[in-house]
Amino acid sequence: MKAIVLDKYGSADDLHLVDLPDPKVAPGEVLIRVKAAGVNPVDWKLAAGYLDPIMYTDFPLIPGWDVAGVVERVGPDSPEFAVGDEVYGYVRKDWVQYGTYAEFVSANVRMLAKKPTSLSWEQAAGVPLAGLTAYRSIRRAGVTEGDTVLIHAASGGVGSFGVRIAAALGARVIGTASERNHDFLRSLGAEPVTYGEGLADRVRALAPGGVDAALDFAGGDAMEVSLSLVRRPQRVVSITTDAAEKHGGHYVWVRPDPADLAALASLADEGKLTVHVDRALPLAEAAEAWRLSASGRTRGKIVLTV
Repeated sequence: MKAIVLDKYGSADDLHLVDLPDPKVAPGEVLIRVKAAGVNPVDWKLAAGYLDPIMYTDFPLIPGWDVAGVVERVGPDSPEFAVGDEVYGYVRKDWVQYGTYAEFVSANVRMLAKKPTSLSWEQAAGVPLAGLTAYRSIRRAGVTEGDTVLIHAASGGVGSFGVRIAAALGARVIGTASERNHDFLRSLGAEPVTYGEGLADRVRALAPGGVDAALDFAGGDAMEVSLSLVRRPQRVVSITTDAAEKHGGHYVWVRPDPADLAALASLADEGKLTVHVDRALPLAEAAEAWRLSASGRTRGKIVLTV
């Protein structure tokens, strides 16, 4: 199979396309013919060695954790899927080596769900990591109908999912973004505010009594601002820092969950969850996809087509 690999920790410049043997398919796994693979900031951060203290990594390394494709082969004792099923998933294995930037990837059934029928391959591949992160964060914050929720970095990959999921639950969403993304946020169902100095005052102008929950998908001073605005600090969630835990809040590191993937698929097929694909590039242009991701200026998702 063709695959994008790194031979050592490095950057986009070190990615190259090679021929590798097709993956083995263990009990409880299926082999997926990849149609599209999602690109996430964690992909290039992992490649730079940032996660080495907490995750085992072997080389040559195929990056990528998000996938949408067709089941090509079923391993022993894997009755959940059949050959020909269209699936999508968050293929984060116990060690990092055999990822989704390839023509084929093997995945445990606990990492997969049926692909949303309403989404294209590219859209479906953009959902798993970012969608699951947003979904898990919203659940940890206890967001429900009638809540006012502040979402930092609301126009990004995770944030844009957070806006749609919270809105689908009946929450009022205030989202931070640069001014060029304000119309985009309005189209998702959020009330936009510009991030930066004076953010707390701008949020209070929209919600004088503060907010019920806050989701930090941005980092920087988002945690401090969130704590100053939220009524109960236990309803602050961050994916960038564990500082929220000191105040009774939550730090989220997403994990594969087939039930949550199925829930996201249902939201998509009900028309409550849309996926904005900013760029779709061929597999061979993975390096350019990483450069775009690292620029921090993308709106929605970047994906690779296979």
